[in-house]
Amino acid sequence: MSASHAIPTGSGRRLVLASFTMLFAELALIRWVAAYQIYVAYFTNFVLLASFLGIGVGFLRAGARRDLSRYAPLALAGAAGLVFAFRVVKVLGPDADIETIFGLPAPPIWIVLPVIFLSVVLSMALVAEGVGRLFARFEPLEAYRLDIAGSLLGIIAFSILSFLQWGPISWGLVLGALFLALSPEPLRPASHPRRTLGAVVVIGVFAMGSLASADTWSPYYRVTVHAADASGRIPIRVNSLPHQSILPVATLQQEFYALPYTHLQTASPGRVLIVGAGSGNDVALALAQGADHVDAVEIDPVIQETGQRKHPARPYSDPRVDVFVDDGRAFLERTDRAYDLILFALPDSLTLVSGQGSLRLESYLFTQEAMQTVRDHVAPGGAFAMYNYYRSFVFERYANTMREVFGHEPCFDPGARGLGPRRQAVLTIGRHPDDLACSTPWEPAPSVPLPATDDRPFPYVEGRVVPSLYLWWLGAIVLASMIIVRKAASAPLAAMRPYVDLFFMGAAFLLLETKNVVQFALLFGTTWFVNSLVFAGILLAVLGAVEVARRVRLPSPGVMYVALLACLIVAWVVPQAALLQLSVAPRFAAAVAIAFAPVFLANLIFAQRFRDVGSSTVAFGANLLGAMLGGILEYAAIATGYRALLGLVAGLYGLAFIAGRRHLHRAIVVA
Repeated sequence: MSASHAIPTGSGRRLVLASFTMLFAELALIRWVAAYQIYVAYFTNFVLLASFLGIGVGFLRAGARRDLSRYAPLALAGAAGLVFAFRVVKVLGPDADIETIFGLPAPPIWIVLPVIFLSVVLSMALVAEGVGRLFARFEPLEAYRLDIAGSLLGIIAFSILSFLQWGPISWGLVLGALFLALSPEPLRPASHPRRTLGAVVVIGVFAMGSLASADTWSPYYRVTVHAADASGRIPIRVNSLPHQSILPVATLQQEFYALPYTHLQTASPGRVLIVGAGSGNDVALALAQGADHVDAVEIDPVIQETGQRKHPARPYSDPRVDVFVDDGRAFLERTDRAYDLILFALPDSLTLVSGQGSLRLESYLFTQEAMQTVRDHVAPGGAFAMYNYYRSFVFERYANTMREVFGHEPCFDPGARGLGPRRQAVLTIGRHPDDLACSTPWEPAPSVPLPATDDRPFPYVEGRVVPSLYLWWLGAIVLASMIIVRKAASAPLAAMRPYVDLFFMGAAFLLLETKNVVQFALLFGTTWFVNSLVFAGILLAVLGAVEVARRVRLPSPGVMYVALLACLIVAWVVPQAALLQLSVAPRFAAAVAIAFAPVFLANLIFAQRFRDVGSSTVAFGANLLGAMLGGILEYAAIATGYRALLGLVAGLYGLAFIAGRRHLHRAIVVA
């Protein structure tokens, strides 16, 4: 180790803690913003893009004379406070109004989103600057290893808190403790008043999210359960949006919930599967209709527990009911049971699998392949039904998907108008045309949208193009990012030119990571637990690659690029449908091999290149800004499908190879 990298005692531990803080703060902001700002409900990785920009800028500022990282706790508290103070709530009513604090009209999206974006960028930049200053004390590869170790701890800690269903006050306590531990003299916080005040304010701001007695924080949502009204209806909101209501059985029997049963040819629905069982309405109705047995699948444990406690019919306590807290598609793939009625009961999650990727919790439930799985689980003479408040093109897509899979038109029961352009509707279809009593079959519109597929699971996108609204916002983000990097970074942009290959590697790796997240969501479910395991697995693969690079003489970079390309080709060639046909254990083994082999090789290439960089913070900052570009390019999957991202990954690594070819000979000599 050179003299320039002499490491003070305890610096390694501090870098791990700082990286832990950075990753934990990013995850907390993703959950916090989604909980209080309905504007980001469909803006997929909005907070993630802001976080990557901020972290990249923070690393580029690590060489500045003035250390601004001391203000990181106050900046983080300020960002969270802004989100909370100007939270946006949808109000039920004929105009579907949105309100903010004190019932005032909510500010428009073009004001709220830029303010959130810039506040997240600022807070994460100051957090990352502290990480970068510690990062620079180490040899590059050792710094990267410690950073990944801290990030892994952050994932584990946040996952544990999600499992325990502890709300934001626990996030604030963890972050406050970490900020105090990172003070130059952690045992004497009074000597660092800014950090101490910031830590206290962080705890206080996040604690506000735990004060409302009606709120419970599940791994997916902020769930708000209101008091029952005069009719016995108990409204439930998630992330400030109306989601569902607990209703008495007598009310359910008079509304659209009961329509699927009117088409059955038998007096009793027999064995019933309800996907999206929620707070228990459909379970209670199925029991009232005389079901012999009900399998109730609900992905959110808090909503299911709310129904367990508050539903007046106590459906989840009935001995005829088995409850599965699981992803609906994953349950269908694993079970070998056949059902007389399968019901998709308003499985509209209103949230994303994670801050990364365009996948919503229910996206894989409405694909053509999912409908084929449903058909295979419908017993002879049985039926499948689904209902929701649909936009017209979404309704037409689902009806067309049912027709293509079952071979005949579903039965159509139109209902009342909902909020905005949505309309209530029930679609019911038998395994065979004569299995139902139906007087109103669906009549397709002149132009019917194609079904969503497992490769392109975007049922709510009308065409095969990225929506123009996304393009406008992404363009604005790119423009803002260029200005911010130019103005905020202490190092000139020219300092990043030697690391253009690392920039492309960052973009490619983010896309590769996204592809793995969505693939595991398909193969094993869109649950938070699967998502956490995937991210932890990716970090473990990265850490393993770093350890190998530190201890083993690697082949030439050209050889490893060829091996990486071969792994990407294998991932392209092996169809996801083939993996779904395997039982769980071999499916897991095959998925891990296919997904993590390119991750491991990509990080061997990165580690071999990174260990010899002249400025580790500038190089790593360039890599992180590349990851932000990858987050923007991820939206291309809306038009092309996720499989095509592998081609984009290969192209970006090709650009990295070309841009870094002058470093290849030196890497061979050093190795």
